[in-house]
Amino acid sequence: MPDDPEALAGEVRACRVCRDAPTGPPLPHEPRPVLVVSSRARILIAGQAPGTRVHASGQPFTDRSGDRLRDWLGVDRARFYNPDNFAILPMGFCFPGLDAVGGDLPPRRECAPLWRERLMAAMPQVDLVLAVGLHAQAWHLGRRRSASLTETVRHWRRIFETATTPMILPLPHPSWHNSAWLKRNPWFGTDLLPFLKAQVALRLGGGL
Repeated sequence: MPDDPEALAGEVRACRVCRDAPTGPPLPHEPRPVLVVSSRARILIAGQAPGTRVHASGQPFTDRSGDRLRDWLGVDRARFYNPDNFAILPMGFCFPGLDAVGGDLPPRRECAPLWRERLMAAMPQVDLVLAVGLHAQAWHLGRRRSASLTETVRHWRRIFETATTPMILPLPHPSWHNSAWLKRNPWFGTDLLPFLKAQVALRLGGGL
């Protein structure tokens, strides 16, 4: 029998494995898992890992990346943060720390093996997964992804049309560091984004 989503989310928020029994170096700060679960949302945003601002706020996508993502989805903050509309599960639930040049480290490797299958099973109503970035695409697409993120996202229509429930749409990370990628790949804005907005609107209906 699937777990109750809220009870399971409480277990995740209490998790300290990356600090107390880590795979590799321990998390360098106090864990603060960030996620949104839902028994009603049909759309799951599968992100990467919290950054510094999200670690401070405890709420996902409270940064410029979130502003861009909401623009891609065609929703305002009220709709975005309504758990009736979106569940949000990053691949790593805690801010992983910074590398030697000040960039975010990859998502912690402990999170997905421990929690992801249980969380997905607890939300069977989800019928659209937005796989944001390489790590989310690796888990949700497996061998269906291409060698590069660009090629994976370029093949979005084939991925969407051949998926069983839930449907999957691969996306680049909405970080402003990816602005050059968006300029080099104008098809993302002209082809994929209108389709994404339509799929989101279809599932949200007209209300909050």
